[in-house]
Amino acid sequence: MPKVEINSKVCKACELCILNCPKGVLALGKESNPSGYHYVTVVNQDACIACKMCAIACPDAAIEIYK
Repeated sequence: MPKVEINSKVCKACELCILNCPKGVLALGKESNPSGYHYVTVVNQDACIACKMCAIACPDAAIEIYK
C-alpha cells in the first residue's frame, strides 16, 4: 500500500496537490506550521494509488510517496 508523507514545515498551503489528486487523498489541515500556513494533511490514505500527481504538482517538494 502506498504511503503519502507531507513535510509540514515547508508546505505553503497552495493546494495544488489537493487539486491534482484524482482520489481525494489530501485536504487542507487545521494546524499551522512554523511559517503560519495551514498545511496539507492526508485524509484518505487508503485511496492513494501512488500516481505521484500531488508530488509532481508541489512547488516546494514537500510530498513524498512511498510504495
